[in-house]
Amino acid sequence: MDVNELFWQAPIDDLKKGYTNEGTHFICLLCGEKVEKGIIYPYEGLLYEAEKMMQQHITMTHQSVFHYLNGLNKKMTGLTEHQSHILRLFYEGRTDQEVKEELEIGSATTIRHHRFALKEKERQAKTLLVMMELLKEQDRKEEPFVSIHKTATMVDDRYNVTLSEEQQLLAKLFPHGVGKELVRFPKREKQKIIVLRAITMLFDKEKQYTEKELNEIIKPMYEDYVHIRRYLIEYGFLDRKADGSAYWVKK
Repeated sequence: MDVNELFWQAPIDDLKKGYTNEGTHFICLLCGEKVEKGIIYPYEGLLYEAEKMMQQHITMTHQSVFHYLNGLNKKMTGLTEHQSHILRLFYEGRTDQEVKEELEIGSATTIRHHRFALKEKERQAKTLLVMMELLKEQDRKEEPFVSIHKTATMVDDRYNVTLSEEQQLLAKLFPHGVGKELVRFPKREKQKIIVLRAITMLFDKEKQYTEKELNEIIKPMYEDYVHIRRYLIEYGFLDRKADGSAYWVKK
């Protein structure tokens, strides 16, 4: 299962840990890294069993689950940049006075107001979460939607796509299978997302590609490979170094 699907389907307790238990492996919900069970892993002079190694991975790679989530696009968190900054300072244990001084806000009362506003958002989020869980139990005919990738730069109605719609469109646009010739690159935003998502699945998530290597993968699908490459970056599927010397799947 794609790491974005794992992330969105994971229970709250697993999301708080940042990883899930999947049979023979622990899988990082933030980036998809896998740690096999039954193996002892040496790291910096110490030996770790699998779950401890996954916890170490979370710290080494993502700092913490909180920091990773707090760094997501505001469309994902529902927080403004200012709220994300304040929330991070609260998480780091800063007092109201320290937060006031760092943000150069005139009054500690303002900080308390932000704490109250965040608590209000928490209550709203919990209420909505329970309602959606009850809805899923009641609405057994609901068709599943395609998971939104966590690094999406624009989150709106263009992601309103069911799995069956995705499969039908890909069969139409890639009649010989994804990776073969793309009949046309769609103009509709929703369809662009489907095509770009499918192309991204062809890349090794652990590899950095040169521009030439990336082009060689895209060329067989579409003549204007530069067009596709640009959209993969623009829509948050891929990232690259500023000088274009390396490209990779954004996690």
